[in-house]
Amino acid sequence: MFARQFRVKSNTAIKGSDRRKLKADISAAFPSLTADELSELVPNKEELNVVKIYAHKGDSVTLYVLHKNPLFFEVEKRLYPTVYVLWRCPALLPAFRTWPPVLQKLIGGADLMLPGVVVPSSGLPDVKPGDCCSVTLVNNRAPVAVGTAAVSSGEMHSLGMKGRGVCVLHAYMDHLWAFGDKSGPPSLPEAEGEGQEVNGEDYEVDDTEEEEVEKCEEEEEEEEQTPGEKVTGQACSGVEELSLAEQEEERGNEEEEANQDDLKEIMDALLLQCFLHALKKKVKKSELPLLTSTFLRNHMFSCCPSGKQLDIKKSSYKKLSKFLQAMQKQHNLVRVKELNKGVESIVEVDWKNRELRCFNVPAETGDEASPVQDGGEAEPPYHPPEITTLYSVSSRLEPLFLDAKKRKGTILQPAEVRHIVTEYVKDNELVDENNKKALARMQECYEVVFPGHAPVRKKGHIEPIDISVASRGSNKKVTLIKNLDVYGLDPAAVATALQRRVQASSNLQPIPGSKDKVLVQIQGNQIHQAGNLLIDHYQIPRKYIQGLDKAPKGGKKK
Repeated sequence: MFARQFRVKSNTAIKGSDRRKLKADISAAFPSLTADELSELVPNKEELNVVKIYAHKGDSVTLYVLHKNPLFFEVEKRLYPTVYVLWRCPALLPAFRTWPPVLQKLIGGADLMLPGVVVPSSGLPDVKPGDCCSVTLVNNRAPVAVGTAAVSSGEMHSLGMKGRGVCVLHAYMDHLWAFGDKSGPPSLPEAEGEGQEVNGEDYEVDDTEEEEVEKCEEEEEEEEQTPGEKVTGQACSGVEELSLAEQEEERGNEEEEANQDDLKEIMDALLLQCFLHALKKKVKKSELPLLTSTFLRNHMFSCCPSGKQLDIKKSSYKKLSKFLQAMQKQHNLVRVKELNKGVESIVEVDWKNRELRCFNVPAETGDEASPVQDGGEAEPPYHPPEITTLYSVSSRLEPLFLDAKKRKGTILQPAEVRHIVTEYVKDNELVDENNKKALARMQECYEVVFPGHAPVRKKGHIEPIDISVASRGSNKKVTLIKNLDVYGLDPAAVATALQRRVQASSNLQPIPGSKDKVLVQIQGNQIHQAGNLLIDHYQIPRKYIQGLDKAPKGGKKK
């Protein structure tokens, strides 16, 4: 089921009532678990996540994850333990033993076939069809796979130990295992003096392992194939040769995964380099606390060597918050804290850290000044982004632009639109050759270019910086400033600069319904002063600032 990559639909923390229900369901499904073992697997005070996924065949599966390790997975309202649970409680399920070479086939999605089952002297475990069971390897009791019994123990003997034994759902080293911390199975030796047989015959591991694997392959090849069913000879859980096409596909998948792993390692290294560079040369103690999003945008990106592109999504961390957590826990370089709800900031940097002190700044970008400063008026001038209004070809106007080979969705400069319309009018001898109404019928877009960064194009109108006045308790006025981040401005820095100008207290507030976005709140009606700061100091064009008309006359406070 997890031999191929699955798709995550949602990942949420479990509720208290659901946690209690999960405990009851686990206890009912696995009554051999003691109360202590159950409390250890599902602790009351530690975060437990519920992850909804879709397997590659479209099956809907629910995972229960603790400390990044999936503990149980639920398919069609039935719970199954993962290998991470079975390594803690190896006797939780009845186990069938097999040979180490079989494990590779289990990982590939094959089932465990009866010719490959190693029968102990005590006999096979007592199971019924559909019972949950595990698979272990010879000389180690640590389970390596989880599945359901295909037939009962009695039927296994009556069938002469031929056919399918365990329908495998999850195995060590498959994608469900890789969703966790990727730890390996512990070494759990078998009880001393426990004899074992191979389908009724005495067996010694060192002398007969290879011989028995070959034997189970030959026996399985003799089985009849069900018409219309693709049987790839799952002898010994499929220890047969794959077809040439399947081998090529498997090799291609392995190479692709290896390339992805290499790219992640390269991006992780670049991420760490930019992080250390930014801390050593860009960040000042006076800037702390510093919004993590601002730290990435204004400091880390500027430390990226030319010719390379920093992309956290292509790293193993995927998110900036996870990377900073790793820097905090593993390296003790920074301390990150949530000063406002949903908004994280770097509140402390250990500049004496050995790793940071030993870091050598690359010569290519060593002492360049950061393109964005902290907003203090004594700092170098802020360089505003270049904003250009563009137009996208709409479906209604697409026929007009086909001669110029511009299809629906193509983004054009206003001058390009006028030229194409003019040529169209001339070629078709239309009356008004200077008709500019095409612009009104096109979808407006915009392009933002920050110094040192690639242009960013988006559809729609660019959000203006919004300045408004609101009333708080006792009819006190406060000024609110939104959308500063759209223009590359650090809200914390703008708040500090404005506070110096008007000598009034300011703070940051999360914007309802927006993730990681904040607004600046400052006491009094400060629209006039805020407008002057944005226009004169930050050089933001007046047309991109909304609410200036609400300023009190003469710039006086109310």
